Amino acid sequence: MMRPIPRGITVPAGLAAAALMVALAGCASSGSAKAAEAGTSTAPETAEPAVTESKAAAASAEALAERWGVEVVGVRLTAAGHMLDVRYKVLDPGKATPLFSRSNKAFLIHTASGAEIPVYSPDKLGPLRSTNAPQAGRIYFIFFSNPMGMVKQGDPVTFKIGDFEAAAFVE
Repeated sequence: MMRPIPRGITVPAGLAAAALMVALAGCASSGSAKAAEAGTSTAPETAEPAVTESKAAAASAEALAERWGVEVVGVRLTAAGHMLDVRYKVLDPGKATPLFSRSNKAFLIHTASGAEIPVYSPDKLGPLRSTNAPQAGRIYFIFFSNPMGMVKQGDPVTFKIGDFEAAAFVE
């Protein structure tokens, strides 16, 4: 069952176009499989965008590790889609210390809508993020709410704490 888009939230035309391109890419891949069986190629002579995107993602991951001493492990929907679970691994505790400061507020920015989603903070527990001293090799988490199920699987998001920013896709 599909939910209607809540009043006041607009879907950019680019998002609809991206969804159409993903659907068309699925159709094209079945055609290239048939061409491979026949011994012909339908691939263009230039490099595929997926290869370029993976190189850019690897460069971004290296830059995060170099500057902030962390590696983003993943952003996933959890709690039946009502929460977002961000996991990151500390590689260098000295560089990662600003991410654990209580004065640096954490947000998840939904790229499509521009909404800034704060850390989930239940009354009895407080913010669901770690503010203890970071340890090398340990994976930490932050939980964000997902109001009205706005963020969907595959959506691009930006994970932000103070000056730290990391782009990711919801798995």
